[in-house]
Amino acid sequence: MRLRHIEVFNAVMLTGSVSAAARLINVTQPAVSRTLQHAELQLGFALFRRDKGRLTPTAEAQALYPHIERLFAQMDEVQRLAASLRAGGDAAALRILAVMALTHEVLPRALVAFRRRHPSVTIHVEGLHTPQIVSALLLREADVGLAFNPVPPPGLAHETLATSPIVCVAPRGLLPRDAVAQGAVDLAALDGVPVAALDARDPVGTSLSQACRDAGVNLNAVITVQTYHAALAMAHHGLGVALVDACTSRSADRSRVDVLALRPQLPVPVRALRPLHATESVVVRSLLQCVQQVLND
Repeated sequence: MRLRHIEVFNAVMLTGSVSAAARLINVTQPAVSRTLQHAELQLGFALFRRDKGRLTPTAEAQALYPHIERLFAQMDEVQRLAASLRAGGDAAALRILAVMALTHEVLPRALVAFRRRHPSVTIHVEGLHTPQIVSALLLREADVGLAFNPVPPPGLAHETLATSPIVCVAPRGLLPRDAVAQGAVDLAALDGVPVAALDARDPVGTSLSQACRDAGVNLNAVITVQTYHAALAMAHHGLGVALVDACTSRSADRSRVDVLALRPQLPVPVRALRPLHATESVVVRSLLQCVQQVLND
C-alpha cells in the first residue's frame, strides 16, 4: 500500500463513508473512491463491503487496521519531534518532567532558588511516571527529566544527583514501640504487616520487591498504588505501611504516622535524564545544581 492508500483507508475506517472521509482529508469524493479502488486492486482483496452508501470493513481490513493505527501514531511522533527540535533553541523557557514524588517538596524548593538566579526564565513542570518521562525525552519534548532510576534508561544521558533511601511510614500504633523509639525498623519485621504497596513496575517498587525476595519477606499488600504520595495517603488513613522514598516522606503528617528508617538501607538513585547528545544549557545546569542542593540538605 502506498502512503496515499493508507491515508484514505484510515479516513474511511474512521468515518465509515466516502463522503465523510473526503471531508476529513480535504479531497473530493471521486478521489477517495479512486484511491480506495486502486488500493484494493494492488492488494488483491476488498477492503470494504458497499451497502447503501455505507462502507463496512472486511475481515482483511480489520486485520490491517491495528498496523495502520501504529503507523499513524509513529507519524505523529515524528511531527512532535520536529516541533520539539524547532522549539529547542528557546532559552527563555525550561521544560521539566519529574516523577510526582519530586514535584511536592524537592522541585518546588529547588525552583525557589532557581528563580532567584534566573527570574526571566519561563518554567513548565509536568509530573509523570518514569516510562512517560523517558518517552517524552526521547522525543525531545522536554529539556530535563527527574526520576528514580536504579538502572539508567538507554538512549538518554543521565546524571545521579543523590540517593534517596526507602523509608517506612507507618500509621501510629501499628508498629512496636521499641522500633518507633529507635527510629528504625527491619524489613523482616514487616513480614505479614499490611502494606500500601507500590506497583512492582515502578523503580522503587522493583527495588523493594527484589529486597523482599532476597530476605524471604512476604509483604501483605492490602492495596497497590501507582504513586508514592498515594501510598503515603493510604498510611495517613491507617490502611497500612507505606514504603516510599525519603523525598516523599518529607510530606508525612507526623501527628498521624511514624517515619522510620528501613534496615537494611535500600538506596534509590535520583537521576537527571536528558536527551542524548543535547547541548547542556546554562539554565539546565543551574536547575540541577539547585535540585542537588535540596536533595543533599
